[in-house]
Amino acid sequence: MTYRATIQPSGFQGTAVAAPVLTRAAKRALDILVASLCLCFASPLFVLVAALVRLTTPGPALFRQERVGQDRRPFMLYKFRTMYTGCSDEAHREYVRKLLTEDHPSAGGQRGLYKLENDSRITPLGRLFRRTSIDELPQLLNVIRGDMSLVGPRPALPWEAEMFGESHDQRFIVPPGLTGLWQVSGRNSLTMRQGLDLDIEYVQTQSFARDIVILLKTVPVVLSARGAQ
Repeated sequence: MTYRATIQPSGFQGTAVAAPVLTRAAKRALDILVASLCLCFASPLFVLVAALVRLTTPGPALFRQERVGQDRRPFMLYKFRTMYTGCSDEAHREYVRKLLTEDHPSAGGQRGLYKLENDSRITPLGRLFRRTSIDELPQLLNVIRGDMSLVGPRPALPWEAEMFGESHDQRFIVPPGLTGLWQVSGRNSLTMRQGLDLDIEYVQTQSFARDIVILLKTVPVVLSARGAQ
């Protein structure tokens, strides 16, 4: 997917403000309704995926990891495990550091995606789950708990959040999302700094109607696995 948003590395002009109370209430109602329905209909898939993870590699089916949420509050994010247990994340940290500090960072593999494409930590089944976004289904629980929303900025790791500059502080005004403007505008085909600028654009232009549009755009993006790994 072609990236068309205007990138301003020093941050967008203007100030993000909290959405009106009615908009926040409608957004929360939509979160609970859609996440609850998805959990009900996808429950057989949850059982199948959990069994496959447990049967193919040692370790738990669910992966729990601390992320930074609204107002920089930490929360525990849930995913289906896609990596071998006990692996170091040093290579990933170093690559993220380059994505955030270099003006022209290199892609993470031959396909030109800005993500480590040959990450030896990922299991064969995990690659399929990541490509189809199945690994992210347990985050529906985070949505129901209120840690996340259906639409919002990507949930950042604590050490990632420490690397973000002041120009990207506004992304923490709203809850992180299961999907967002970044994901439907190019996913891993964008540099991390471009994606963070899209997070800020979302915060500054957020509305209930735009959330609906992003949700609708997410469906073909996930089905096509465009820009995924």
